Parts: sequence; C-alpha cells; structure tokens
Amino acid sequence: MRRTIDWADGAVVIIDQTALPGEYRLLELRTVGELVDAIKRLAVRGAPALGAAGALGVALAARLGGDVAADAELIAHARPTAVNLAWGARRALAKLDQGPDAVLAEARALLTEDEELNKTASAHAAEIVLAECPRRPLRLLSHCNAGHLATVGWGSALGVVWHLHERGLVEEVLVDETRPLLQGARLTAWELAQAGVPHRVQPDSAAAAAMARGMVDCVLVGADRIAANGDVANKIGTYGLALAARHHGVPFVVVAPSSTVDERLADGTGITIEERDARELTEYAGVPVAPPGTEVFNPAFDVTPFGLITAVVTERGRLAP
Repeated sequence: MRRTIDWADGAVVIIDQTALPGEYRLLELRTVGELVDAIKRLAVRGAPALGAAGALGVALAARLGGDVAADAELIAHARPTAVNLAWGARRALAKLDQGPDAVLAEARALLTEDEELNKTASAHAAEIVLAECPRRPLRLLSHCNAGHLATVGWGSALGVVWHLHERGLVEEVLVDETRPLLQGARLTAWELAQAGVPHRVQPDSAAAAAMARGMVDCVLVGADRIAANGDVANKIGTYGLALAARHHGVPFVVVAPSSTVDERLADGTGITIEERDARELTEYAGVPVAPPGTEVFNPAFDVTPFGLITAVVTERGRLAP
C-alpha cells in the first residue's frame, strides 16, 4: 500500500480517508487552505500522519511564498489535541532560513522516520503483548484506527497486529466501530481485510461484554498525545475501554512514536480535548436522527490515566513516566 501522505509534483498527496471503504482515492492538495480543510474534515487523520501533514504543509507554504510562519501557525492549530501536528510544522519551519528545498527535505526525512519509528515501536509492543498474554493465538481488540492510515505507512497499535500476524499469532481482531465517525468499521476493518487478518466489527458498547465473555486477550490502542506522567489522550471511548480492561484483567497497551509524548504537560489534565460538530451525532448521512434543537456533547478524545495502562510503548520501548 502506498503512503497515507506524501509529496509529489509540488503537492501534498493523501489517501482520502473520508471516502473509504467505498472508494480508494487520492487527493492532491496544492494550497495551505486545502491542506487545513483536509485536516479538519479528517481526510487525513491519525497523530503520526498529522505530524507528516504539518511538516509537508510548511514545505508547501515555503514553496508558495507569503507569510510562511503564519501559515505554519494555521496548520499547527487546525486540530488541537494531537501534538504531532504542531511538532511536524515546527520541525519543518526550523529549516526555513535555509530555503524551501531544505524545508521539503526535512519534511521528507520526517516521513521516512515515521515509517521506521512505528515499525520499531510496534515490534517492541508485540513482544510486550506476548509476555503479557500466554494464550496463543491471540484475540485482540482495537479502537478507532491506529494502522497504516493513521501513520505515514505502517501503523502504531495496528502495527502490532501486522507483526503478530506474520508469525501466525493472531486468531482474531475485534474492531470497535468507533462512534460517531466509524473509523474502526470504515478504516481499521478495511486495513485488516486488505491484510487478510481475521476480524469482526462490534459496537463500541459491546467491548466490555466481549471481555466478560473471555473473548479478548489484549486491548491495543494508539495515542494522540501522551503527557509526561504517561496519561494518554486517544479517541473517545478509550478511557472506558481501559476501565473495563482493568476490571477483567485484560492487558491494555498503548503504542505511539515518541513524537506523541508531550513532556511539557505534567499530566493529562493539561490536554486540550477537541469537540466536534453536533451534526456528527444529530444526523446520519445527512438525515436527522435527533429532535431539532437537541444539545450535544461530542468530544473527539478522552484521557486515560496511566494507572489503568499496562504499557505505553514507543520506538524506545516501554515508556517510563
């Protein structure tokens, strides 16, 4: 599979994740405005992929001219929770005094690093999962999408599945549909099908019941921001999964590149949580499903305390808060 996000012919090229699984299509983004729009409407998403978007967006701005620093700020704040977006933009912007070619070279280097770091992080996590889970083959549970599509080209939490599947150690992956935008049902299930990994989609609300029935050996999730103490911001519903996993004695493993760790934040209370459009809940495919005027609480993420997590794993291995 090609990279989720890349540079070609003077444009940022992404796999349009809003079209999957019905259509596999590429978008060429040739202005900063187009890139920011793609980020906001989740055509490109996932913390590591957003880091790449931040860097490539600054490279695009540098080639177009204008106020590159202002464009970098616009890109960095397109979505507030994933720390990687601003990190990628800052990293590319630091090369601006060397010219547009140097900015692009730095962005491209970040893409290559992302693939390598996520492969390493998920390989470390696979060994931790095997140490925590004596049963073989494994029954794993995923939430949201932390695979190829959430990164440049490999995957974080779902990268663990790729490593274990290559060794014949995966019996099944239970895929939370991940309301309200269904990144699990639309994206994770699509990736697992492409890779030939046995899987089933389930409602988010079925996860605790699956654990109670002994159907889950380990929960694997990614992260959008990790505080210095190990608290993890991830897709809404992750906190509830961690509580259920702790109650049922199921290991709960978080996998992410170290760029997702925000050492400026002492703990998860400092993480800004994005709230999304009410229509994501009050409408389905444009059809109203709630009475007019219904108020909505629609956070895109929640924060899981480190005390509920078995291991947070980066390319450096198990994170020590």
